[in-house]
Amino acid sequence: MGDKPKAIRVLVVDDDPIAAESIADFLSEEGHAASFALSGEEALEALAKNASTVGDTPVGVLVSDVSMPGMGGTELLKRVAKEFPRIAVLMLTGYGTIESAVEAVRLGAVDYLTKPVVDAELRLAMQRAIRQHTLLAENATLKSRLEDRFGMDTIVGSDARMLKIYDLIDAVAPSRTTVLMTGESGVGKSLIAQAIHQRSPRRDKPFVQLSCGSIPETLLESELFGHVKGAFTGAYADKMGRFLAADGGTIFLDEINSASPGMQLKLLRVIQERKFEPVGSTQTIEVDARVVLATNKPLEELVARGEFRQDLYYRINVVTLALPPLRDRISDVPLLATHFLAKHAKTLGREIVGFTEEAMDALRRYTFPGNVRELENIVERAAVLSKSPTIGLDALPDQVVGISTGPSGPGAPGQLRLVGGVEEAAPWIPTPLEDAMREPERLIILRALEANAWNRQKTADDLRINRTTLYKKMKTLGIEGEERLAG
Repeated sequence: MGDKPKAIRVLVVDDDPIAAESIADFLSEEGHAASFALSGEEALEALAKNASTVGDTPVGVLVSDVSMPGMGGTELLKRVAKEFPRIAVLMLTGYGTIESAVEAVRLGAVDYLTKPVVDAELRLAMQRAIRQHTLLAENATLKSRLEDRFGMDTIVGSDARMLKIYDLIDAVAPSRTTVLMTGESGVGKSLIAQAIHQRSPRRDKPFVQLSCGSIPETLLESELFGHVKGAFTGAYADKMGRFLAADGGTIFLDEINSASPGMQLKLLRVIQERKFEPVGSTQTIEVDARVVLATNKPLEELVARGEFRQDLYYRINVVTLALPPLRDRISDVPLLATHFLAKHAKTLGREIVGFTEEAMDALRRYTFPGNVRELENIVERAAVLSKSPTIGLDALPDQVVGISTGPSGPGAPGQLRLVGGVEEAAPWIPTPLEDAMREPERLIILRALEANAWNRQKTADDLRINRTTLYKKMKTLGIEGEERLAG
């Protein structure tokens, strides 16, 4: 005798009302909340109503007859797997065959029982179904967390160039098209690659990433394609490479510009043919992996100097996402800083409400040679060191407030420098007037929206512009994204 199984909500589906009620009664006696439906259509209606009712315990297990008029059990199984993926399904039939049982399991059924159902068999099948439901629920929760972490909502920015990149991510994600990202280190290429994967049909398969610049040339081939035992000194066992690990999913290769000419040739083949041989093996392996690459150096210049294969460049340069450095989209700094502060304050369990005006001004003036990654590190440090609920200048690093030397210190573009103990503005850097006016205009519209509780019509009236113009400006300035972040 084992422990009594966990109670769960169950829906029994059978066109025979006596059989349906009998099974539901047995499951109720077992401690479950059981109800029944007399057709597949009625079952789907009950499931939809149950899923939309606030506070009601969702159905965890469906017990369905196979042979029913109208929508049969097999079609119901397919619909439930698609529309209610957390529900585990048990199938019942009065004339079971091996073929129908195999088909039901292939379509996702936990078990296949023959009628009349023996109580002990149903009890055991319910235990398996409950375990399956728990696993499905945990997987759905994990998937939701991954989407929260790597979905579009975590890519923050309102700059017009970033808005175009968001559109490109949505456009390319459903396909298998190779994507090449360009941009300096720290601009968020890895995050973009993961967002592409999470928004693609491959989201349930592996996402594998590798920085080609971090692996010695002698080991890179083995890391990518694997090796067989004895292929070289130290190869004591077979090893699966990153491409095979990413089969069915996505592989992200960062710093592709650092790959040697020989490695570039091997990459060209696997990208074109989806085939490779592990090191030391003559066996050809086929793989289905979507390839996303990134470079922190202009590949066209490397091609011109003969340092990067032209044929590989043209093969991977199908869709290119050029990520701008943070210094070129400084209007995104307040939005990013606020996002990172909320993230790290939550992790630290601290109540930190924002930045002082002086601290935010210092962040806007800083040039961020380390880009978005550096900004996040600065904000995390400030969240740890700050003794007040508002981040002030005292919590920011010296280079940000302009009292240190070096490439990002005093005199660097957009910084302050100390002259005789007095802050002096750095030399003027020519800036298009449109770019310079972007942030003030954005702040004015934001303040007007907040004053009017985000009522667009009142805001447009106060600003003496029409509502359509306000909508266009909000979209251009990325204010809708800020509203979402604030919420």
